[in-house]
Amino acid sequence: MPNPVEPDALAQLPLDELVACHECDLLLRKPVLQRDEKAECPRCGYELYAHRHNVVNRSLALVLTALLLFVPANFLPIMQLHLLGQTSDDTVWSGVLGLYNSQMRGVAVVVFLCSMAIPLAKLLCQLAVLLSIRLNVGRNFGLLFYRIYHHLRDWGMLEVYFMGVLVAIVKLVDLAELTVGLGLFCFISLLLVQVWLEVVMSPHQIWSALSGEDLHAGD
Repeated sequence: MPNPVEPDALAQLPLDELVACHECDLLLRKPVLQRDEKAECPRCGYELYAHRHNVVNRSLALVLTALLLFVPANFLPIMQLHLLGQTSDDTVWSGVLGLYNSQMRGVAVVVFLCSMAIPLAKLLCQLAVLLSIRLNVGRNFGLLFYRIYHHLRDWGMLEVYFMGVLVAIVKLVDLAELTVGLGLFCFISLLLVQVWLEVVMSPHQIWSALSGEDLHAGD
């Protein structure tokens, strides 16, 4: 656990030896971590950063998995509805088109951005960042894409869309015959992979690798 910095010693330390807690703003001396160790704030217990094993290769595998799941999650049927002798297959994309054709174009654009466009952009930014580190090329572009990714983080709302799907299933199950489609399992898998990726892809190690401070982030 890092130690707080005394005010008198603050001016004598270089900035790269200091770290501030994101939760309580306590200024601390940056500790040197060994593999699989993490640093926590002594005041609020917030995890400052962690040193995870083989972070680049593991994150790259998860990003590629998420990209493979993206197409079936959005274009395969999430559920099949049987009502009054008619059957309809509902996908994420068909939901966007349905809102657009129902003159709810503003809502359709928001759903498209938050459930499809921005999650895909986040994954592509992460892929570009990890490849720049893995191949040791274009670190400046990697820094740019990582900044873009951080600006997009709050706008990708797959979990909100998933909750909407669950609510729709609960409400429709008593009104019609409902069959869960393969797209729902792909969507859940995509959501879980992205959550796992957020845990594995240590921001401190990625920033350090992009700036050239940590040349062994992929080990």
